[in-house]
Amino acid sequence: MSTTAAPAPGDTRATTPRRRVAAAALTGARYALALFLGFSAVAKLVAHESAVASFSRMGWGSGAMYTIGALELAGAVALLVPLLAGVAAIALAGLLAGAAVVQLTLLDPPNAVMPALLVVLVVLIARDRRERIADLFALLRGRGRAAGAGQWMKR
Repeated sequence: MSTTAAPAPGDTRATTPRRRVAAAALTGARYALALFLGFSAVAKLVAHESAVASFSRMGWGSGAMYTIGALELAGAVALLVPLLAGVAAIALAGLLAGAAVVQLTLLDPPNAVMPALLVVLVVLIARDRRERIADLFALLRGRGRAAGAGQWMKR
């Protein structure tokens, strides 16, 4: 019995072993990134002293800290939902790019490397999820694929 899901009707992606390994790696990366962002978000949402100190150093108030924490948490949760993962990755690319710029300009420039690398990762995730992004927008417009009903929730 095979443990891999059958491709959705109209899915043009090859199901080669190489593609399956790449998909598994990006799925693992999504989960790891969701965990990382979840911890980062919780630190901001509970006003951990390190988060408070960073936002004070930037001259930003607690409102910005809570807002960014909420955005990180929403992104982390959405990365775990197959249908939302691509859109979450696009949104997180903007958030992480902003974090890199803040590190470069207001905090510690060498620390800008981490959010910049994470931007590359979320772009790869968004690219991999592009068909699901299209499915989401079709669903929102009320034009979900009748033939593939339920397929948009898989993978």
